[in-house]
Amino acid sequence: MEYPRRKQLTVDDYVQGVLNKERVILAQAITLIESGAAHHRMIAEHVLSELMPYTGQSIRIGITGAPGVGKSSLIERLGLYLCEKGYKVAVLAIDPSSTVNYGSILGDKTRMEELVKHPNSYIRPTASRGALGGVARKTRESMYVCEAAGYQIVIIETVGVGQSEVMVEALVDFLILLMITGAGDDLQNLKKGIIELADMVAVTKADGENIERAVQLTEHVNETLKLSISKGKNAKALAVSALTGEGITELWDTIKHNIESLKRTNQFASKRKEQWIKWLNELIEIELLSRFYEDEKVKKLLPNAYNDIKSEKKTVIEAASTLLKEYERRQQGE
Repeated sequence: MEYPRRKQLTVDDYVQGVLNKERVILAQAITLIESGAAHHRMIAEHVLSELMPYTGQSIRIGITGAPGVGKSSLIERLGLYLCEKGYKVAVLAIDPSSTVNYGSILGDKTRMEELVKHPNSYIRPTASRGALGGVARKTRESMYVCEAAGYQIVIIETVGVGQSEVMVEALVDFLILLMITGAGDDLQNLKKGIIELADMVAVTKADGENIERAVQLTEHVNETLKLSISKGKNAKALAVSALTGEGITELWDTIKHNIESLKRTNQFASKRKEQWIKWLNELIEIELLSRFYEDEKVKKLLPNAYNDIKSEKKTVIEAASTLLKEYERRQQGE
């Protein structure tokens, strides 16, 4: 049995579909943006350019923390709370990928069973595909598409693999670091680079028999934050429970207060402009790297470079220098 071929969408189809809040088109637009195919990349760039004037109105929240700390559970509880208050909430959930084939389970929709059914929510699981920083390579662009589709709050859930999680701070307005009792040396956790970037530390699973320990850890973290927070940040720790909802209202009130404070002092716009600069540098790096590896001469020389390194005919530095000089020579000749 032959199935009819899906219509090839134009740039205008994508743009109007997203602006008209068509969820199917929204999903297809993000898939287009995430695609590594060269012809998709060109279309995606045009789509993003058309959508950019409709972005920037949402509150962007980053949720990070070690695996098992309860990121998905907290996001579902917070997301449902916000949806019930009338907000449209998009969740970009980054799943870790296999280092062998970049495969990923993408199970966040199954972990957020109630939130995924709410009409005001949109959940998009994405594989990290080996990208560092706890986020996928196209997370920022996906966020902009969600904003253009009218989502007022965008929550980015990072992979949660440790100290490389810092890149999410360049995407969001408010970053929450989740911690849990009994996860090892809590002081050591606070020494990681992410704590200096976090706007709040949420101690999760503050319910049942764990309440007392969670409260103790929260007090301990608050004392530590007073001594360690730099750059004028006034971060605090809060005990929360995705099971009972304890602390969720206070968490949201803290986010709102922080955003309002940043806007009053013009720091909000300034921070977002700094994020644009980081995006610019990121796009340039990606494009230059892509051009280098797509160069026909480089493609031919790479196997020889690999063999020279393995056979110890050349050091890694020498092999890299040879490839880069050849690439530069070809660029100058064009």
